[in-house]
Amino acid sequence: MATLWIYPSLIFFLFSSLTPSQALRNYPENEVTLLDTMSALGDLGWEAYPAEGWEEISVMDERNTPMRSYQVCNVMEANQNNWLRTRHIPRDGAQRVYIEIKFTLRDCNSLPGVPGTCKETFNMYYYESNNPNLWFIKESQYIKIDTIAADESFTQTDVGDRVMKLNTEVRDISNLNKKGFYLAFQDVGACIALVSLRVFYKKCPLAVLNLAQFPDTVTGGDSALVEVRGSCVNDSEEFEAPRMYCSGDGGWLVPIGRCVCKPGFEENKDYCQPCGPGTYKASSMDAYCTKCPPYSFSHQEKASECSCEKGFYRADMDPRSMACTRPPSAAENPISTLNDTSVTLEWSPPRDSGGRGDVTYNVHCRKCASDGKTCSPCSNSVHFVPRQFGLSIPKVLITDLLSNTNYTFSIEAVNGVSDLSPTPKQQVTVNITTSQTVNVILKERKSKDSITLAWQGPDRPNGVIVEYEVIYYEKNQRDQNYTVLKTKAHTMTVEGLKPGTTYVFRVRARTDGGYGNYGGEIELETSHEDMLAIGDPNQSTILAVSVAGGIVLLIFLVACFVVSGRHCGYIKAKQDPDEEKMQFQNGRVKLPGSRTYIHPHTYEDPNQAIRDFAKEIDASTIHIERVIGAGEFGEVCSGRLKLPSKREIYVAIKSLKAGYSEKQRRDFLSEASIMGQFDHPNIIRLEGVVTRCNLSKHTLHCNYVHRDLAARNILVNSNLVCKVSDFGLSRVLEDDPEAAYTTRGGKIPIRWTAPEAIAYRKFTSASDVWSYGIVMWEVISYGERPYWDMSNQDVIKAIDEGYRLPAPMDCPVVLHQLMLDCWEKSRSERPRFGQIVNTLDKLIRNPNSLKELTNSSVWEDPTTPEFNVSTVDEWLDAINMGQYKDNFASAGYVSLDSILYISLCELSKMSVTLVGHQKKIVSAVQSLHAQGTHVQI
Repeated sequence: MATLWIYPSLIFFLFSSLTPSQALRNYPENEVTLLDTMSALGDLGWEAYPAEGWEEISVMDERNTPMRSYQVCNVMEANQNNWLRTRHIPRDGAQRVYIEIKFTLRDCNSLPGVPGTCKETFNMYYYESNNPNLWFIKESQYIKIDTIAADESFTQTDVGDRVMKLNTEVRDISNLNKKGFYLAFQDVGACIALVSLRVFYKKCPLAVLNLAQFPDTVTGGDSALVEVRGSCVNDSEEFEAPRMYCSGDGGWLVPIGRCVCKPGFEENKDYCQPCGPGTYKASSMDAYCTKCPPYSFSHQEKASECSCEKGFYRADMDPRSMACTRPPSAAENPISTLNDTSVTLEWSPPRDSGGRGDVTYNVHCRKCASDGKTCSPCSNSVHFVPRQFGLSIPKVLITDLLSNTNYTFSIEAVNGVSDLSPTPKQQVTVNITTSQTVNVILKERKSKDSITLAWQGPDRPNGVIVEYEVIYYEKNQRDQNYTVLKTKAHTMTVEGLKPGTTYVFRVRARTDGGYGNYGGEIELETSHEDMLAIGDPNQSTILAVSVAGGIVLLIFLVACFVVSGRHCGYIKAKQDPDEEKMQFQNGRVKLPGSRTYIHPHTYEDPNQAIRDFAKEIDASTIHIERVIGAGEFGEVCSGRLKLPSKREIYVAIKSLKAGYSEKQRRDFLSEASIMGQFDHPNIIRLEGVVTRCNLSKHTLHCNYVHRDLAARNILVNSNLVCKVSDFGLSRVLEDDPEAAYTTRGGKIPIRWTAPEAIAYRKFTSASDVWSYGIVMWEVISYGERPYWDMSNQDVIKAIDEGYRLPAPMDCPVVLHQLMLDCWEKSRSERPRFGQIVNTLDKLIRNPNSLKELTNSSVWEDPTTPEFNVSTVDEWLDAINMGQYKDNFASAGYVSLDSILYISLCELSKMSVTLVGHQKKIVSAVQSLHAQGTHVQI
């Protein structure tokens, strides 16, 4: 025991050199101390065995504060096995704790006469237990933590100079689950002084983010992420469940979800404040309080809506942000058009809509006596088209009125707040009198194919008579075919009739105010065929004219419908230039000898018209040979069509040009729908349409979407040529900027997939662009896993919240910006692959554009810098690695001297895992060595 005299003096020198700031440290807020010998007021009371091994020492620092420590220095005797055990340390719910030990160790070579059994290491163990009062633990029951070696040992010279090397080591133990544990130190023949022992665990401190408060949270074992549910701050509510992850180093990661301020409150940093007078917030989805809309006010705080001023109103369905409004003024400029027992009413919208866009109209009908004073509501037999109440357009057709009757129609303009106003609704009135009927008088003249009619006009016409209209049809065939003739005279000869056939005739008059009522039906029969002489010279002439007229009629109608696509109007009858003739079937235009024509504009969806009137053709059956012209919509080519089981035919192919608008597409499809309704030798025949893929000049070309672009699917050959592989998920798409492939099942590589593809299973070229941005990030980060160890669900949530991968270490700014462009939420705003190629080509041709890095160092040569720093934090800032300050502090690297021998293994334990960051830190450490940096203690 001759060497024991050395140690008390060494301990004294050591502690006399400590300043109060070193003795009483301020620990990071994310660390919770379980044991700290520096703050002990009395004996530590640890167990030492054998008794002649470890010895408790009490010394005074410069502030005369007692400090407790242990020492052992039995270096002159072999086979040492000295144990020192702490008291029971409660783990306080922590699964992972850290042990920070500060110690000094004597260099064996500086001790004269010491045998070769002298050691310069000692061992550290722990034993987990629920019993806080154990008095004995077997050596075999302890679990070894590590063998502790000193980075710096001291000699007798150092003691004389009062410069001693203080070693700091930090170790951790994980997956604790009992109430507490004991620590033990084993000396096997070294000269050691345990200056201090600190046991602590890490937590993520109380934090408020996105209006959600996250409590102090103990970190998980083995650096596992701990998911924490946040609670909304006062006057806020959940928009989406707020969550964050507590990392192993006590930092919060990847916020997901958020809270929002309740109606009447707005966000102010980390809390919600009430809306002031004159402002409001109607919905929690609104970000801030806004000024009351026009014609409204709020006098109190916390207003969720503003009250309307007098004479103004807000409907139940109106948004609270809408200005208060009032009922509209009356409709204006009513016009009536009488047609038989029907009338069309039209009017102008009210001059003042009340500040709303939901003005509708109600029409009230009254039937009045001849004196115009006694009126009563119209009966239910009167019909309104499209309806009587709630009209959205200023027009209505009223049918089934009585003839020669006075009517009064009141047009009422209303809007969404009309029922809230106590004042009567504004109206405009229209008075009409329906017309009288025409009396038909039959003349004596009739033949086998013609009948002559005569009539008298109405006694009291509703205006000046413009013309008369005669309608006739074969008896019992009114619903199949009827003919309309027009003339200005009071007589008409109807020709072209069938011999021996009974026809029904009706006549009505038209004035400037519209049509009157049809007169009663009159039945007349033509003469029989045998009443004409077979050799009658007039017969052949009539037949020839009829046949010729039929041909002309057919061609004219076809041309009319093909050119204009609209009803052609009346066709002049041959016997009287003042007469007009037209054929109807069920009220729809009918071409003689053909089917009823339907205009494609009556279809809301032009694709449905195409399906009804045109046949879809497989593009592989078409072979385009050459361009023969250009049409309104695109090129016109000649080619051949070979349909299954049919002979090959020559066809003309009309295509829709690239970059077409939606209107051009609809017009193009409408043209095909029109052509598809005709089947006539004088009209070009539509064989079909190709709508599922575009055609090139010679054959079919279509694009592909890969759906699985990732670094793992990029192969590199010996010439460093990259080749895209693994087309297992690829799909063919149309050559269309908006083309998409939609899948209903199967797996999706979440970390590489665009958000719209994840949410709606819709894949496009733009979704491949998103994946390409991830590939760029993988390459520049040396194969780092995108989004690290986050779960797929958290990746989806984070992206939806606007989170994007940060720039990798030493990534050029322009390349990270290109990645961010690829990750635009709206797929239409992402660059196309052609644009990406052009951008990269320009960067290659201009290398200077790649020099600006997202996190470049403040010094040029990392091997020979001159640091003017005094703390680890300043040093980390100097090399742009400030994000790892907490990592270094938690691991016990609190002085520049302590980091001189840091290794890649230690960096990995400290969660510094990026290869580029490790390389930069190690290079900077080597620079510190070159400067000879050290700390005097």
